[in-house]
Amino acid sequence: MKKSLLATTALALTAGLAMADEVRMGVLLGFTGPIESITPHMADGAEMAWNEVNESGLFLGGNTIRSVRADSTCVDSSAAQAAAERMISSDRVAAIMGADCSGVTMAVLQNVAMSAGVPMISPSATSPAFTTTESNGLFFRTSPSDARQGAIMAEIVMDRGYSQVALTYTNNDYGAGFANAFEQSYTQLGGTITSKVAHEEARGDYSAEVGQLASAGGDALVILGYVDGGGSMLRTAWELGAFDNFFMGDGMYGDELISAVGEALEGTIGTIPWASGEGADKFHEMAAAAGVQGQSSYTRESYDAAALLALAAQAAGSADPRAIADNIMNVANAPGVEILPGDLARGLQILADGGEVNYQGATNVELVGPGEAAGSYREYVVQNGEYVTVRFH
Repeated sequence: MKKSLLATTALALTAGLAMADEVRMGVLLGFTGPIESITPHMADGAEMAWNEVNESGLFLGGNTIRSVRADSTCVDSSAAQAAAERMISSDRVAAIMGADCSGVTMAVLQNVAMSAGVPMISPSATSPAFTTTESNGLFFRTSPSDARQGAIMAEIVMDRGYSQVALTYTNNDYGAGFANAFEQSYTQLGGTITSKVAHEEARGDYSAEVGQLASAGGDALVILGYVDGGGSMLRTAWELGAFDNFFMGDGMYGDELISAVGEALEGTIGTIPWASGEGADKFHEMAAAAGVQGQSSYTRESYDAAALLALAAQAAGSADPRAIADNIMNVANAPGVEILPGDLARGLQILADGGEVNYQGATNVELVGPGEAAGSYREYVVQNGEYVTVRFH
């Protein structure tokens, strides 16, 4: 049974209490770098949850949450660590919503957050490595692991009749983990990977990589990257006539990709963590009303990560970082009253009264352990310049 865990640290020394009535929480995302087109929407999604909490007037006896944004860059671990250190030492955040890309998230966790004892909930760090990384109970994520996405992508490729494909991936923890998961599942299903090539982000010319991939043959090209590098790889492969059929992972999803790649993207199949149902519908309605681009990548997961941090603090009765970390699993899972987007005031009141909540949120949240989350994936196809849902996995 879930139990509320009380804070043990004096409030005067609590990292999250910059003022008597203000709790600061960090939003650490790549506002510059290869995913800068989607991170503002992710931040807005997180802050939607905290605004909802603040409007209730029920958080920790009337305290409010103040969002502190900082840039992870997605790819520069040193810059991400420096940003996290400033958040904790100068801004005195109680917890961090983030980071985003797997490599910088791991660096912040192991080199900053763990030593400071500050919890993190990432909405988008999907590397399989987090499943087994020891975090002292400080790391969680609201998106599922790429170990599962790799298996789903492999099934989709095989189901569509492609038994020989070339594979390229962005050269970082995210890309390598995803590529390895796909390769393992795809070959187990009887598929053959003709060539496997890593690519760097933000290069002006990818013709050499495309040439290497094309020389080995293959009926399609699987691209596991970001809008910048992955999108450029796809466009180059199409323009050179190297490949006609493409599959892509979650890191490339976004309206910006359609604008950048154009007709080359037509017919491309992709996967992305996504939820359907009442919680997702409520989130999208709220986002539209708030002027937030809720259909963008990882906005739902960001809202859920921020909501979990607030509910965990309420369950603890404190903004002490350790107390927040110790209550995240409690508020995320059964038993308890199910809480959806727009229900945060009710959840806060239940917790204040000593009750229990089972936060479902926008993505049907279920945390199966520190560093791991259950979740569903959307399979889509690009048709007439739009992402069209095929089915959910």
